[in-house]
Amino acid sequence: MRTGTEFLDPSTVAASAAVSASTTSYATYPCLANKRVLVTGGGSGIGAAIVRAFAEQQAHVCFLDIDCDASEYLVRSLSHSAYPPIFRKCDVTDLGALAETIGDVQARSGLTEVLINNAANDTRHAIADISPEAWDDNIAVNLRHLFFCAQAVLPGMQANGAGVILNLGSISWHRALPDLALYVTAKAAIEGLTRGLAKDLGKSGIRVNSIIPGAVRTPRQTRLWHTPEEESNILAGQCLQKRVEPEHVAAMALFLASQNAASCTGRDYFVDAGWYGT
Repeated sequence: MRTGTEFLDPSTVAASAAVSASTTSYATYPCLANKRVLVTGGGSGIGAAIVRAFAEQQAHVCFLDIDCDASEYLVRSLSHSAYPPIFRKCDVTDLGALAETIGDVQARSGLTEVLINNAANDTRHAIADISPEAWDDNIAVNLRHLFFCAQAVLPGMQANGAGVILNLGSISWHRALPDLALYVTAKAAIEGLTRGLAKDLGKSGIRVNSIIPGAVRTPRQTRLWHTPEEESNILAGQCLQKRVEPEHVAAMALFLASQNAASCTGRDYFVDAGWYGT
């Protein structure tokens, strides 16, 4: 099972990144400059938009992914940044490798101040086809690593008396989208995990929130599922008649990581254009 990003044609990744770079304008948060940010699944799609957004804030960004082509392209496209992001190849379902990678990143670059748990895989699946092994694989890629990433960065955040953890959920379980029973199970659990972590870590000054993206127009979604007919259905169900882009999710991540969100924790923040359905 792939973790973080779906393998894409390099020209598709390049075109998407070029459009994002030329059309996106974020608010500037001076407090994010020099922050050490760790992003899982940062090579393409929403994760890449988040990496780009924090790099443009002059944060020190490291991201994990398994798609080397997309990730290396992203690093090259941000080579002009004051602090170009660092890419580390890592399968987040391998907890031993994950702990080792995060430990090495922190030893080399300093303690993580902002963790963004983004890696996931929303491959469609039929209930009859799910074996116990498939269940374990799905939970591993969509839920389990969020907890262990948080656990790995926690000592440093506690030592600093501050930190931000952002977990990427999904509108899918709120909408009860079909052929995603395991995925929506994991994404629903992320909101519970967020509340539990926020309660336990608040005394250490650590804020934990969930970001709930709607039907985001990424290259993967467009290539696999968002046909013109499906796009029309999505727009018909949204309050705002425009597609949600990865950069809209990244903008929410910037805000929640900043001091402007100093009293925001234990909550879910939707970026879905009001997608209630028809």
